[in-house]
Amino acid sequence: MRPVSLFVDIFSDAPYNAFMPPSSVVKAVIPAAGLGTRFLPATKASPKEMLPLVDKPLIQYVVEEAVASGIQDIVIVTGRGKRAIEDHFDVAFELEATLQEQGKLKLLDEVQRIARLAQFFYVRQREPRGLGHAVLQAHRLVGSGPFAVLLGDDIIDHTTPAIRQLITMHEELGVAVIGLERVARSEVSHYGIIQGREVKPGVFHIDDLVEKPAPEQAPSTIAVIGRYVLTPDIFTVLERTEPGRNGEIQLTDALRVLAREGRLYGRILDGRRHDAGDKLGFLKATVEFGLKNPELGEAFRRYLEQLRLG
Repeated sequence: MRPVSLFVDIFSDAPYNAFMPPSSVVKAVIPAAGLGTRFLPATKASPKEMLPLVDKPLIQYVVEEAVASGIQDIVIVTGRGKRAIEDHFDVAFELEATLQEQGKLKLLDEVQRIARLAQFFYVRQREPRGLGHAVLQAHRLVGSGPFAVLLGDDIIDHTTPAIRQLITMHEELGVAVIGLERVARSEVSHYGIIQGREVKPGVFHIDDLVEKPAPEQAPSTIAVIGRYVLTPDIFTVLERTEPGRNGEIQLTDALRVLAREGRLYGRILDGRRHDAGDKLGFLKATVEFGLKNPELGEAFRRYLEQLRLG
């Protein structure tokens, strides 16, 4: 069987997830209603999710990861001013006709494949009330089965898609599974940090979560990152979760309930994670993905070497 790579299969003639084994998780939620304040003023009128990482918007990388993992339905939770996301994954008749007339068939194929990646559904979060509230908006569209949640700020580069790694573990355990990463103790105040025990290399039974603790108070240096496979009972927990600071309903609070009931595991994800929601992280991701780009990589490398040499 040909290995699956989310950077290869998108250009094949077969359906994007044709080489994936059947998955028990076929729906994914991508929250995209945030205000993008860390990228102001660039995101004043344009969605942060549409910022280009080399030649594709950030959200397309996340969608491709989901589809390469066997996901068939993508639910995107949007907000005011996010129409460009819907347009990106829709058919673009005028653009396609122009590319056809100009004989730019490779570009035409690439543009058409974007709309065919998956079935897309949209629901609006009318006011910013936290990640948990955003996930709750997708309840009716997700239904009663397990589902994935992918945050667009985290771009994870690995031949086995990050969310596929969690789906495999969920299929083994039958419980909610979240993505983890080891971080420096000096960085724990930027993350949700787990308290738990390692049951086998890289796999943790989670007893509790602490949101952005001070370094000296953190129960570990294992951080939660933006990949989750959740069971539908999370919706019942979210509906009962009281709003916290700023009136927001946090997903972390609901996950803590699952953890205290013994129903939450985590896995250290394989791959290199880029925090594309941070300006410096976005620049680093741009450099690394630019160097890997088959068309631009070598010329870009020479340019960076010239800069280094002065």
